[in-house]
Amino acid sequence: DPHGRFTIDPQFGIIRTKKQLDHETQSVVVLTIQSQLGNSPIYSSTQVNISVIDVNDNPPVFLSKSDKVTIAHTQPPGTAVYIAHAEDKDSGLNGAIKYSITSQQSNAFSIDPNLGVVNLTRTVFADEQQEYTLHVAAEDCGSPPLTSLLILDSLAVKIVILDINDNRPSFTSLPLSYVMEDAEVGFLVHHITAKDPDEGRNGQVTYHILSGNENKAFVLDKITGLLTTAQLLDREIRERYSLTVMAVDDGSPALSATQVLTIVVLDVNDETPLFMKQLYETTVRENQDPGEFVIKVEAVDRDAGLNSLLRYEILPGTGYEKFRMNSDSGEVVTTASLDRETQEVFSIKGNSCRDLGSPSRSSTAQLYLTVLDENDHNPLFAKTQYQIFVREDLEEGSAVLDLLASDEDDGLNGEVTYSLIDDTFGAFAINSVTGSIVTTKTLDRETKSQYTFRAVASDCSTHLPRSTTVTLCGLTVLIRDVNDNIPKFEQSYYIASVWEGQSPKTDIIQVFATDLDSGLNGETEYSILSGNENATFLIDSTQGILATNTVLDHENTSSYRETASSHLLVLLASDHGTPSLNSTATVLITVLDVNDNPPLFSSPEHHIHVKESIPVGSHITEVSANDCDAGANAEITYAIISGNDRGHFHLDGKTGSVHLMKKLDYEDTMKFTLIIQAT
Repeated sequence: DPHGRFTIDPQFGIIRTKKQLDHETQSVVVLTIQSQLGNSPIYSSTQVNISVIDVNDNPPVFLSKSDKVTIAHTQPPGTAVYIAHAEDKDSGLNGAIKYSITSQQSNAFSIDPNLGVVNLTRTVFADEQQEYTLHVAAEDCGSPPLTSLLILDSLAVKIVILDINDNRPSFTSLPLSYVMEDAEVGFLVHHITAKDPDEGRNGQVTYHILSGNENKAFVLDKITGLLTTAQLLDREIRERYSLTVMAVDDGSPALSATQVLTIVVLDVNDETPLFMKQLYETTVRENQDPGEFVIKVEAVDRDAGLNSLLRYEILPGTGYEKFRMNSDSGEVVTTASLDRETQEVFSIKGNSCRDLGSPSRSSTAQLYLTVLDENDHNPLFAKTQYQIFVREDLEEGSAVLDLLASDEDDGLNGEVTYSLIDDTFGAFAINSVTGSIVTTKTLDRETKSQYTFRAVASDCSTHLPRSTTVTLCGLTVLIRDVNDNIPKFEQSYYIASVWEGQSPKTDIIQVFATDLDSGLNGETEYSILSGNENATFLIDSTQGILATNTVLDHENTSSYRETASSHLLVLLASDHGTPSLNSTATVLITVLDVNDNPPLFSSPEHHIHVKESIPVGSHITEVSANDCDAGANAEITYAIISGNDRGHFHLDGKTGSVHLMKKLDYEDTMKFTLIIQAT
């Protein structure tokens, strides 16, 4: 009695229980009893066998609360599929156990109450029901038997119909999944699930990615079927993945099924709209009605949905009010008629597009627009009338005027050519490109002093319907005189006469010299160049009137005269040009005689000696008188007025020659005194 369950009365030897006994712990107790008499060292011993009689105080107990059995669905009815076993610590009938099925999902099973053998009562099919759960109760045969609540223990037996691997896994998860493109690595994208009606390993499914994951964007847990991201996604690079997923069971041979799982990467507004060009260049014609198409700008946003839906606008800036942009299409049209001459180039820096994402993203581009010219302006001369003066001594080909006409149009429409209309008498031509007017021949003011003609400025437009436009410009070319003509006397030799004895300032003759030049170059001044000794004459420098300056004396025999009665003057006609030109003329002035001088003998007396023997008719002498007058006034007649009473002599009245008419006789008359008169 190591546990001290019993006590013994040392005097009377009565064995009593000291502790509660448990039949199930020890059903037989063998006590060794020793007896001793007094203090005698002698003792004796005996064994007392104590049987602990069972009391039904223990319910039957299953060794496990649940169990699992697999059977093939081909087993026939009556087949034992399971043996239930419970233990009861009691003994005898208290430990005898009866088995029963207290609840079952089907009538496919029965149990032997004594043996606990579970048998099939009919054929079962895994396709109908894979598992059956039987609650088996064990009850002892004690009296009274323990109730189920107290002593009845139950066993949950799960009977699994052992399947032949004749079913493929079938996917139960959807073949479509969505994931945001900004999902972090490891984000759960999809839970792939498949079911296999088979049991056991035949129904154990694992998952694998066969294709579509070449860039290893996803990881699939083959056991759980959880598909997660293995790297950051970018919808703009790839917006859809088609993964061929396989579900395979663990049967032998294994059966599998595949599913194409489409993973759509949902857009996040992480892309900025981008214009196809940063600079759009285009042209538009001027003078078109508002609404004229200009250009269509286009931007792309790699996002999707509202994140990629773009709205266009022109931001405020210089000239933007002349254009309107369709917010949906990006088409730009004019809002007003454009005038190239007012503004040829529009540089609009604020073409903006923004998406409808939240928050919105936007970008800008520049529009460079050139207004095309239309021939809507005439060439205009700086002046419509020109009056110019040119020197007549210009060389042929000299420029006299550079005309300039401007045309506000552009290109050929604004390129100006020049031409002349009206007759220039072959004197002028114009350079069609430069507008320079040049002489084409030597000018002569004295021939033509003024030219009036018109110049035409034309543009070079070749576009219809507008025709080439022209502008006229009137030109008057006045030829400035050059002193290239000498004054010319009407005659190179003048003959004039004047009576002697006239008072000073008596007009003799008026000479005329003409100078084809004009102005000072044509103003003639007269003077006496030579022959006017003693300032006998004077000439009016302006009118050319030659007059006496002193009283003339026909009989004056000064050495300057060719003849006693004439004066030879050289007159000079000079213009006032620079340098001055001149010419001369000769004037022969005859001083007309007035009979104011008597004939005068060279000597008042003549002494002639002759021989008395000279024959009659001989020339004795010749008397001569001189009369300073001229003409008839100077014609002298000679006559013997005395001393020739007897007629010895004869006097020629014209020549003054004296001839002997009678024979002389010295002894008769030795001296004759003849008085001869010159008349």
